[in-house]
Amino acid sequence: MKKLTALTAVALCLSTGAFAQEKTEFKVAWSIYVGWMPWGYLEESGIMDKWADKYGIDVEIVQINDYIESINQYTAGQFDGVSATNMDTLSIPAGGGVDTTALIVGDYSDGNDAVILKGDGDLTSLADKPVNLVELSVSHYLLARGLDSVGLSEADLGGVINTSDADMIAAFSTDDVQAVVTWNPLVSSILEDPTATKLFDSSDIPGEIIDLMVVNTETLEANPDFGKAMAGAWYEVMGLMAAGDEEVLTAMAEASGTDLAGYKAQLASTEMFYDPADAVAFASSADLPKTMVSVAEFLFDKGILGEGAPSADFVGVAYPDGSVTGDENNVMFRFDTTYMQMAADGSL
Repeated sequence: MKKLTALTAVALCLSTGAFAQEKTEFKVAWSIYVGWMPWGYLEESGIMDKWADKYGIDVEIVQINDYIESINQYTAGQFDGVSATNMDTLSIPAGGGVDTTALIVGDYSDGNDAVILKGDGDLTSLADKPVNLVELSVSHYLLARGLDSVGLSEADLGGVINTSDADMIAAFSTDDVQAVVTWNPLVSSILEDPTATKLFDSSDIPGEIIDLMVVNTETLEANPDFGKAMAGAWYEVMGLMAAGDEEVLTAMAEASGTDLAGYKAQLASTEMFYDPADAVAFASSADLPKTMVSVAEFLFDKGILGEGAPSADFVGVAYPDGSVTGDENNVMFRFDTTYMQMAADGSL
């Protein structure tokens, strides 16, 4: 907990959002995850360049191996955008004072995040056992939701061990590790172990773990062509994926360390918003504010909703209809459907 809090504090000091201005070169970070593989494909295929050229800009998409580190680097001002979940956006950049906009709502996890036990059992079997996960990430949130469903809490465990996603597969193979919580493609790899038992996954809490491309709000406001290029490129690839283009899907599969069948299996547990109109509807739904309130309460309970947050309402979250949950005077996270709607209207 201290680690992320310190990083957030440092990022707050380093953030240069106040200096946002018109520019022509942008950098976006992403990390390996089934719903974010399109960002790597955009870069490698030249589709991002095509759309950036249309608007007279340059967009570089950079892969970062460590997911949390990618968000920390965005928060520190080293990137203009980053692939992140709703929870991690709220806790790290938004909680750290970096005004951030969800430019694209890509999907929600519908089974891609899972609690996995070594051996037979159910959620109650986790009592007194240590659990390895990326502390204070969506994995931590998923674990809390799972434990709550059987009347347990984190206090009933044998501890939570902070483990990088890059080390998770190797950790599960050791004798010391009894249970892990992680996301795909790691989940699929770990479940290949005959001793692994899936106890709970994100399909049990649909719509709560949301995968986004978030960008610096001031940068976006000063450079709307950045948003247009990003949305145009993204939805071109969404069209290819929705059509089942096997060449595109195979490229994503190989980049994520699996084969076409494996990647399709991961997509089956991902509610992808291939149609931008569906993403707009999801971001505009009455369920989203309820989810974000629940997430904010979890983060506050863990002490990571911003440095010294006095309540779960510390950070304001704005929605497409203008409503806000949390502090209206401290809005640092915004769901903006402008560019997704432009894609839906064919006006990019």
